Amino acid sequence: MSKQRKRVLVTGGAGFIGSHVCDAFVAEDWSVTALDDLSSGREENLSTDVELVVTDIRSPEAAKLVRDGAFDLISHHAAQIDVRVSVDRPDHDASINIMGLLNLLEAAVKGGVRRFLYVSSGGVVYGEPDEFPVPETAPKRPLSPYGVSKLAGEHYLHFYREIHGLEGVSLRYSNVFGPRQDPHGEAGVVAIFARCVLEGRTLTVYGDGEQTRDYVYVGDVAKANLLAALTDVSGSTGMDEVAFNVGTGVETSVNELARAVMRVAGRVVPVEHAPARAGELQRSCLDSGRLAGLDWRPAGELEDGLAATYAWIAGEDR
Repeated sequence: MSKQRKRVLVTGGAGFIGSHVCDAFVAEDWSVTALDDLSSGREENLSTDVELVVTDIRSPEAAKLVRDGAFDLISHHAAQIDVRVSVDRPDHDASINIMGLLNLLEAAVKGGVRRFLYVSSGGVVYGEPDEFPVPETAPKRPLSPYGVSKLAGEHYLHFYREIHGLEGVSLRYSNVFGPRQDPHGEAGVVAIFARCVLEGRTLTVYGDGEQTRDYVYVGDVAKANLLAALTDVSGSTGMDEVAFNVGTGVETSVNELARAVMRVAGRVVPVEHAPARAGELQRSCLDSGRLAGLDWRPAGELEDGLAATYAWIAGEDR
């Protein structure tokens, strides 16, 4: 008899990061289902090997899918991800990032799901850190409702582990970039810069541009999901013990990023500065040593990923 394939549900699976995670699990011969409301995800991001269910994570339909789907694993990427939206509409942010999460967690317990991978944010849950690169054990001092909701999700995950036995693992992403990132929205500065350079338009940098981020390529993030799906966390207890930073440990300023995108594109465009944005961190850089202990390493340098992203955006309309 053939071995039964493991089943994974990727919420937000038609989105930028989620679709790459779907691809990674397909490549490892998992049975993959994507749940997405297509508010920002795109069906064309998914291969024919992935089943797509279109619904909101807050809906009864999503709960039924999780409860009845016989999934071994949920990789939870669906979220409200815009810091500025969270500042302007904290109730909307909480509705998706907290109530949507609880809808899935309750259903996961009832459906006998073994493990729940929760996408947190290493860029916001720590706030302005005291040390760099930032370890998982650093104080949590989020400066936006988005950061608050992501941190609350980790606390809920701890509760469901301790009380219901659901194996929760948090992945604290730094700033993810790569092909399929939306260059038209508010999130994703790499894609936005690449599109502007491609079209010869001025780049807008908020504040002085010296604020730093840790840019990690989406293919490396997908690999982190595969590793976190299978690593043994049975002896872990605290919230930080089941959390993994996913970043490169390298700080890059927005000004440096703008110059790097222009280098890989082979063209120069003007740069203008706009007022700094509320709730934006000045520095962010993650220590991913714990994940490295699972044999994870970024596959290339920043400009390798920028070149791949620029090439994808340049060919997107073909």
